[in-house]
Amino acid sequence: MSETSARLLNLLSLLQTPREWPGSELAGRLRVTTRTIRRDIERLRDLGYPVHATMGAEGGYRLAAGTAMPPLLLDDEEAVAIAVGLRSAAGHAVDGIEEASVRALAKLEQVLPSRLRRRVGTLGTATVPMPAGDGPTVDPAHLTALAAAVTNRERVRFTYLAGDGVRSKRLVEPHRLVAAGRRWYLVAYDDEREDWRIFRVDRLSEPYPTGVRTPPRELPAEDAAAFITERMQGMGPGCAAVVTVHAPAAEVGGRLGRAAATVEPLGEGACRVRTRPDSLEWTAFQLAMLGSEFTVHEPAELAEYLRRLGGRVLRAAAGEGDAATEGAGMAEEGGPAAADGGTRAEARGDGVTGGEGCTDGE
Repeated sequence: MSETSARLLNLLSLLQTPREWPGSELAGRLRVTTRTIRRDIERLRDLGYPVHATMGAEGGYRLAAGTAMPPLLLDDEEAVAIAVGLRSAAGHAVDGIEEASVRALAKLEQVLPSRLRRRVGTLGTATVPMPAGDGPTVDPAHLTALAAAVTNRERVRFTYLAGDGVRSKRLVEPHRLVAAGRRWYLVAYDDEREDWRIFRVDRLSEPYPTGVRTPPRELPAEDAAAFITERMQGMGPGCAAVVTVHAPAAEVGGRLGRAAATVEPLGEGACRVRTRPDSLEWTAFQLAMLGSEFTVHEPAELAEYLRRLGGRVLRAAAGEGDAATEGAGMAEEGGPAAADGGTRAEARGDGVTGGEGCTDGE
């Protein structure tokens, strides 16, 4: 690296500290003249770094926010902290940042020196995160490997455990990773089966990029999320519900999140919610936690589950925990679903075709 390039990197590292730097102090730290500092500042500006200068005795240089994100320089501690944070975000989906976390983690781990990669791995091994729910765990290393393969359009081999317990070796062309609720899915073209497939990432192991690049394939859907929704509707153990919630659409959408449901306004005080496929238990929990009245249109199994759950809650509140009474009083249509002030669920037969709505992937 040339002396000028090394000096520019050192200057950029100093400017990324959030403070104002007098030119004389920068010159002293880098052991150059203030004139050289001015030239180096212009070079950084030409590279897209928005370095602002202020005049006067208290003036100096500072790096400001620009119209685009320039490259950042991180010291060892910062790089490790960001990598650990991204791993946590990737393994425990947070609405709106899951896929971005995986992409950023893949880029960062690609350039981490081996000594820092070991530190990140050691921290990951020594810490156990508190799970946010009963969803499956995903190895962040698998996510980053798959994300890199998606970006590079590179074939990947892995071992897959299907829902029926059968293990198989797969050779696929990864298209997209999709975070849906508490699960990660890989949408990919299976070369051996000559068709598009959906894989749950928590069920695959030993992902191995083959180094073979492939031309892009056209997905038979608007996007990967739409593809998953279309394929999962009406298949396997799961539930995609249609519900009217008596609350503003913006409020309900903010509580459920885009990954959990689509929300359609029905006026100022109501909206139609279509949830993503998931278990009856989790769908019921999400709806109950909205804190608003709602009506279940489908599936009928969800309304029945809410009636039984509401009965248990009422008996628990009244101190009647005897299991022998669980079925008592629950046969009436439209029975209670929650205590006073809680959530109301009504069963309706509109469009119910039986079954529980969806699959968890292949």
